[in-house]
Amino acid sequence: MWLENLKLKIFSLAKIPMISYCKSKLIYIDEQKVQIMLPLTRRTKNHHNSMYMGALAVGADIAGGYLAYYKTRKENKKVSLAFKSMKGEFLKRPEADVVFTCDQGDVIDNMLEETFRTGQRINKDVEIVATCPTLHGDEPMAVIHLTLSLKAIKK
Repeated sequence: MWLENLKLKIFSLAKIPMISYCKSKLIYIDEQKVQIMLPLTRRTKNHHNSMYMGALAVGADIAGGYLAYYKTRKENKKVSLAFKSMKGEFLKRPEADVVFTCDQGDVIDNMLEETFRTGQRINKDVEIVATCPTLHGDEPMAVIHLTLSLKAIKK
């Protein structure tokens, strides 16, 4: 896991500094699921002492995209990865460290297979659930839907 965290840190510093600024940490990854933790700090909290909506968007972005990045890297392939839309339901104030979980590895596998087969850009929604395990266990604080957009890059 430390190696994946190092890769996330290097990627974020080089490509998306906001991810690094929020001090994100990869806590779990396999073929089906990824979990990213964002600490509730001065950098991520709002005036209500809960996680700022922008920080929630950063966490969802990482959880929604990192699984696709992980899978393509394992297969030594490249994709153009972007998000086309975002819809969030904010259910409860996240007043502690937040864990973002995306367990849609099968959806991402199908997208990758289709884009490498057709060469076309593939867009599908992925769901990210934000929880505060230290305060509320698995109760969702937010449910965020991102439209993940993948296109194979020819070598």
